[in-house]
Formats: sequence, structure tokens, C-alpha cells
Amino acid sequence: MAYCLIVDDEADIRTLLSLYMQREQITPIEAADLSEARAKLAAEHQRLDLCLTDMRLPDGDGLDLVEEISRDYPNLPVAVITAHGQVDAAVRALKGGAFDFISKPIEQDTLHRLLRDARNLKKRPPHHAPDADSAANQDHNDLGNLVGQSPAMQQLKSMIYKVARSQAPVFIQGESGTGKELVAREIHHHSSRADGPFVPINCGAIPAELIESELFGHQKGAFTGANRESIGLFRSAECGTVFLDEIAELPLNLQVTLLRVLQERRVRPVGSSTEIPIDVRIISASHQDLAQAVKEGRFRHDLFYRLNVIGLRVPPLRERLSDLPLLVDHITARLAARDQRQQPAVTADLLKWLEHQPLTGNVRELENLLERAMALSDNDTLTVEDVAPDAMLSGTNSTAAVSDMQSSTNQPATAPGITAHTDEQQMVLNALEQTRWNRTEAARKLGLTLRQLRYRLNKWGWNERT
Repeated sequence: MAYCLIVDDEADIRTLLSLYMQREQITPIEAADLSEARAKLAAEHQRLDLCLTDMRLPDGDGLDLVEEISRDYPNLPVAVITAHGQVDAAVRALKGGAFDFISKPIEQDTLHRLLRDARNLKKRPPHHAPDADSAANQDHNDLGNLVGQSPAMQQLKSMIYKVARSQAPVFIQGESGTGKELVAREIHHHSSRADGPFVPINCGAIPAELIESELFGHQKGAFTGANRESIGLFRSAECGTVFLDEIAELPLNLQVTLLRVLQERRVRPVGSSTEIPIDVRIISASHQDLAQAVKEGRFRHDLFYRLNVIGLRVPPLRERLSDLPLLVDHITARLAARDQRQQPAVTADLLKWLEHQPLTGNVRELENLLERAMALSDNDTLTVEDVAPDAMLSGTNSTAAVSDMQSSTNQPATAPGITAHTDEQQMVLNALEQTRWNRTEAARKLGLTLRQLRYRLNKWGWNERT
């Protein structure tokens, strides 16, 4: 048997909610004020499945009760009842630890959604940030591709577990390539909406003239080319999560529309005069500083306030270099499994070299480097030369060989139809001319594998040389 604590000073609302709870096979426990609610919480908290409280109570603020429950009974979902249009109150409640809110007048569909989410939360026991001993298993088994044991990553994981239990909008700040979408997916996966769809939307990739219909749908004939009705991406995410990536790219006129969607939980398809209720959670992200964008007038302050109820920052790779060995191992294992090959070993020199690279593209750049190296390497071990063969050409070991090749002729080596535009191309061309275009011997002189040399010839368009 499930139990719900209903806290409201209006007897009619308590009766209405109690009747609905009973129809849903939930036993209501009523309290008329803050002190009565505290007493019943102390006596009944072990069997309670949900607490539903009004914001305004005769002897205090319902938000105080929300904060006390979040602190003292973290496994108990608490939702708040707000007056219609009290956006600030709802945001305060969500920031204070409420997992959701409903507005007066209370509708049965809204209550049904609230109870569904609360029940789903009870099926998912709360997680805690993994300790050092269990972090590796936690990385692979519980948080998917979010790999890392550094303090910055442990803090991020702890926040993911916490915000997943809420329905509050989340804004994720992070540089390009840090894994903002992965974080959003993990929040969804650990939430009460995990069985629903996760719909990612890149706000910067949709043409401005189409973005409203893409997001909110359109009716047939609403505009030229609208040959059939479209429900839009928001409605396709019903009972799930919408991830708005690069939210700062959203045009100002659409920001107004999105703000209304967040406030009313309804969308109006293009060409329609009817608003349609939706049940989605919003997670947004950007590599830009939205607070600065607000100051510059590029982003609406009221929308930022609604999106940034809970803020998460994904650390760049340079702030968690201790995670580099784990990341390299994880990436090479996944790439090897994809290509059905043995996972290559990685030299200590390569790890040390990677630590000193800027890697401004963060984990995405690291993955691209390793993927290219595995594609070009003929060995079972990845070295610096595999990841950055250009660095090898300018390195100590190859300096003498390169000098010999460059000084072997007073004039630059030439070949019909081929022109060297860079120092690297000139070095490769000299080696090819000295070996009469014997690619195997030229690769040996340059200190490259044959595959690495062929990669360069293809890239420069020299592969047709006969």
C-alpha cells in the first residue's frame, strides 16, 4: 500500500486530493499546517511514498518543508502546489529540492503525471557518488561513457545522481567536446523518465525559418511545403526528455515561445490556434556563457532564469588530466570492439605526450586522435608517432635523417605535376625522389610506417604518381 502526505490549509483541496489518491490505490494522510506536517512526517516517514504540499501555510512557508524533507528524508519525493502563474515560486521550490510542482486549479491529468513520476522514482533507489575503490566499476556499469575518477568528475557524477531525481530544468555548461550530451543522457537514464524517449536537438543546426515547426510541429498547409501534419520534436519526446543543445543559438523570437512552453507546459503547432499539453523535461546546454549572453542582449533573462534552475558544469579535459589513462583505455577498448580487433596497448611516452597537448577539443579531440592512430597503425601498440606522426618528423630522432635528405641536393626535389607547399611535403618528396619513389624505402627513411606514408600521399593527392 502506498501513502501520500497532503499538506494544505484548505480543506476542500485536501479532500479533492485525498479522493484522487484513493482512486489511485494510495492512502492519503492529511495535514493542515506546517507543524502538523512535521509531526506526521516524524511518525510516518518510513511508509510515505510522496509528499504534496502547498507553498503558503498558516504557520510558515511550504518551501521550508521542502528543504527539511530534502535534508532529513532524501528518499521521499516532495512536490509543491503553487498558485496559477507563480513561476518564481515554482522555480524556488525546484531549487530547494522539490522534484516537481503542480499549479492551481489542479487537473487530474497533471496529478496522474505527478504520481507516475513519483512511483518511478521509488522504483529507482538513490545513488551516491562512487568512492575511489568502486569508481572504475561505476564508470562502466552505471554511468555509461562518463569515465573518470578525478575530483571534478566525482563531483559531476554526484550532481547527476541528485538532479536525476528531480523534474527541474537543467542547464549544462561546458566547452566543446567535453561530453554535455552524455551528461544529459545520464540524467535522463537515471530519472523517472528513463523509459521514455530522449530527444536531442541542436538549436544551431536547424534553419531559423524552420525551427519553430521542427520543435513544436505544424498543421498540413501551414506554410509552403507543409504537405502533411508534423507533431514536432517536443511532442515526440512525450513522457521523456528534450535536450536542447547549443541553446544560445536559439533566435530571440523563438526564445519567447520556448519561455511560454516552459511556463504553460503546452505547445501550439504552426498554423494551429489550439495549444496541446506536453509532458517533457527540458535539459539545455551551451559552450557559451549564457549569463554573458544575457548581458549582451543575445539571450532573454527570464528564459535563462527558467532554464538554469539547476546548473551543471562539465570540466574540460585539462582540469582532469589524471583521468587521461582511463579515458584512453576506455576509448581504445570501444574502438577495438567496434572494429573487431585486439585493443592496442598504449606506451607511457604517448600518455605523457598527450598530457602536454592543449587538446582544446577535449575528449572529442582525444577520441579523434586515437581513432586515426588505430586506423593507420600496423602495430599492436600505439606510440607518439602513431598519434602524431607530424611531431615525429620534427622530433630529435628524425632531425639528422631529414637534414641528410635536404642537403643531398642543392635544389629542391621535384616530380612531374607535384609541388611541395609545406616543409613536411618537401621532406616527403625528397625521400621519395631519393628512393626513386619506392614508398617502402621512403617510409623507412622518414621513420614512418608504409600506411602512414600512404595516408599523406592520399591526403595531398600524390597517390597517382607513377
